Amino acid sequence: MSFPIMLSLGQTALELGLISSLTVLALFLSYTMLNVCDLSTDGCFTLGAAVGGMVALGGHPLLSLPAAMLAGSASGLLTAVLQTRMGVESLLAGIIVNTGLYSLNIAIMGNSSLVNLNKTETVFSMMKTALQNTPFREQYRLAVALIAVVLVVVFLSLFLRTRLGLAIRATGNNPDMVCSSSINPIFTTTVGLCISNAFTALSGCLLAQQQKSVNVTIGSGMVTVALASLLIGNVFFGRRGIPLRAIGAVVGAFIFRLVYTIALRFDMPASMLKAVSSIIVIIAISGPYLRSQIPTVRRRWQAARRKEV
Repeated sequence: MSFPIMLSLGQTALELGLISSLTVLALFLSYTMLNVCDLSTDGCFTLGAAVGGMVALGGHPLLSLPAAMLAGSASGLLTAVLQTRMGVESLLAGIIVNTGLYSLNIAIMGNSSLVNLNKTETVFSMMKTALQNTPFREQYRLAVALIAVVLVVVFLSLFLRTRLGLAIRATGNNPDMVCSSSINPIFTTTVGLCISNAFTALSGCLLAQQQKSVNVTIGSGMVTVALASLLIGNVFFGRRGIPLRAIGAVVGAFIFRLVYTIALRFDMPASMLKAVSSIIVIIAISGPYLRSQIPTVRRRWQAARRKEV
């Protein structure tokens, strides 16, 4: 494999990794900080793509970003209401919302499963025009994704240090202590899910505009991808501060997409990519445990050798 091909693969993985890292950062907030496993991620990702794509199709590419985030927040609000006000378990609430969003997304897309954005102006085409006469004119996709990720990482780093952010972190760590401290866990859970789903929808919106199309299955498997990327990032920055852990989530998303890109480069059938995702998740989850067992295995092996001698 030549160096230009490797460089092209790396850039593709970086672009897709940065876009999907917004979903990873959403799980970083909901799963890691709030301790809520939100399974509505797939549907919310598609919701952001559908809303953003239709708004861009209507001639408002910049407005598509806040519109997608607002739709994602509404999805998070619904999930939070089911959990906190209606007594539905978090896993089941996510599944219910995810199922309902499938029909809603098709309705938003004009009762079609595919919307073509080839002739539509997007935030990427606007950035391409803005960078036309600069040395970075070919990096317009990377520029859009990088700006979005930097803004989200900075927001999370600052927000999680505020009074409300600390309350959200406390809710995830010890809900009983939060109740005794006059903090409303219903409010903190709702705010956390609304923000995290807004990031997920933003990720879907950017991916749809980057690919110039919206498919009703565009978000399929995103919760697996995001979870694997989050776990990979924890391997590098698991015990650091909030900014480094957020950056670790972005790095994890890049590594995951790099593996995906290399697999596609070696002509792996598309049907096997889900298996690749599962294998990466298994390695990310079991890796730290297996690594911790190495000293025990080594001691047993050394003891067995001494007995043989």
